[in-house]
Amino acid sequence: MTRPLPELSAQNEFFWTAGGDGVLRIQECQDCEALIHPPQPVCRYCRSRNMGVRDVSGRATLSAFTVNHRFGFPDLPPPYVVAQVAVVEDPRVRLTTNIVECDPEELELGQVVEVTFDKIEDVWLPLFRPTIDKQTGPLPEDEIAPTDFGRFVSAPLTTTKFEEHSAITGIGASRLGRRLMVPPLSLTIDACEAAIADAGLTLDDIDGLSTYPGLDIAGMGEGGVTALEGALGIRPTWINGGMDTFGPGGSVIAAMMAIATGMARHVLCFRTLWEATFQQLMKEGKASPPGGPRTSSWQMPFGATSAAHVLALNAQRHFQRYGTTRETLGWIALNQRANAALNPTAIYRDPMSMDDYLNARPITTPFGLYDCDVPCDGAVAVIVSAVDAARDMPRKPVLFEAVGTQIVERTDWDQTTMTHEPQVLGQAAHLWTRTSLRPNDVDVAELYDGFSFNCLSWLEALGFCGIGEAKDFLDGGKAIARDGVIPLNTHGGQLSHGRTHGMGLIHEAVTQLRGDAGERQVKGARVAVVSSGGLTPSGAILMRTEG
Repeated sequence: MTRPLPELSAQNEFFWTAGGDGVLRIQECQDCEALIHPPQPVCRYCRSRNMGVRDVSGRATLSAFTVNHRFGFPDLPPPYVVAQVAVVEDPRVRLTTNIVECDPEELELGQVVEVTFDKIEDVWLPLFRPTIDKQTGPLPEDEIAPTDFGRFVSAPLTTTKFEEHSAITGIGASRLGRRLMVPPLSLTIDACEAAIADAGLTLDDIDGLSTYPGLDIAGMGEGGVTALEGALGIRPTWINGGMDTFGPGGSVIAAMMAIATGMARHVLCFRTLWEATFQQLMKEGKASPPGGPRTSSWQMPFGATSAAHVLALNAQRHFQRYGTTRETLGWIALNQRANAALNPTAIYRDPMSMDDYLNARPITTPFGLYDCDVPCDGAVAVIVSAVDAARDMPRKPVLFEAVGTQIVERTDWDQTTMTHEPQVLGQAAHLWTRTSLRPNDVDVAELYDGFSFNCLSWLEALGFCGIGEAKDFLDGGKAIARDGVIPLNTHGGQLSHGRTHGMGLIHEAVTQLRGDAGERQVKGARVAVVSSGGLTPSGAILMRTEG
């Protein structure tokens, strides 16, 4: 299978066919002269709809790059360079591309590159190569400095909080494994039945269903609300599902809102992954890869097929600006593995050293194998109930203190925050406007770690250390250990426990706040923060015990 090529449309054809005469073209606002990318029907800066196209010089500044070692296609075999370049006419425009005709080891951030085109079928892909004169230019600047996100966050609109109306009353999980080879819906049902039983409820008590994302492609789920309702016949009064929400934990936040508005009393939230089985079925020819030969993505035509590629670019800039190193990320991976060793449900439990981490197979620089979470099969479910009902239920309720959901920066993966995971800094700042608690009140942090750099971004964003201070904070791993400043991902995180897309983090937070974590229990845990997602809209939830 060749790489996915761009799907041409009336809005983007000028860009993907510009190579026909060797000229790079970018959409332009005819009123304020800003360049706009990806193309839009309106200017995001002056809101004018008077849009046109400008011929640009084809010169750009190399703002980030990663050398991909793991993924690839027959017509784009690894290793190859995925990069972001800032167009010199308007550095706010950053193009995802490949750097060609050079040794990757000779690339440096800030060097000037020039466009060259690669024609494949009816598409001219704009690639870039270093200029002969080896010029350098200024790196693009953040639209909002990482330390300034708090200034753009909205204050609460009311003195009452919707978070006060609900609590988590039940949690459940299916078995977790690398290739269970069972239907994903069966895993969902196992987790849901366990959560309902944990809450002391029956199926007839459930009047709401909420999930993320509800897709059943690429091993990403069982089919969502409709699949579960079809199997169980719950007849909910309220449902929710989809990807445009506050990350994987958005299903829980939506459930809280449903209960606060009287739409439901007991909402069953669930999340299922069966990626490991799906990948095996594709190898056996029993499942088809998702998508087709054409894509609407602005990254995939250049072989940027994974979130790893996008995060690697942000990680490289964090390294360059703040002196972060691979060892910095390694302390996160080692912490997760140490915690997983105490968790019988974790997939990877064998001891790991820093040498093991550093010598692991490279994926896409600076990420190696142990910077990436573990594809697996499994499901997690959570019951969110009205708080008045929760106090009469068998398990100690876990109360919601605050959520952080505000989008501050752009949601385009390559046009957004440069040094941290996108959709983290704004949501974290928003969380602290909705509570009087502060980071030093938090006893346990269960932070999204699809990749180690996700976790680093959340640690800085939530204020457990300052922006750019993760290198010193994480050094040695003591600050994030179970007896450290902020115990982190106490069940092993997604790096060692398994990729449960955020819901496993909520499950662990509840387990810790109930005092049920056994050997890995953090003594006296009463406040926990959970984050989910990033890159796409994400969210953070602050939870606490009663009293």
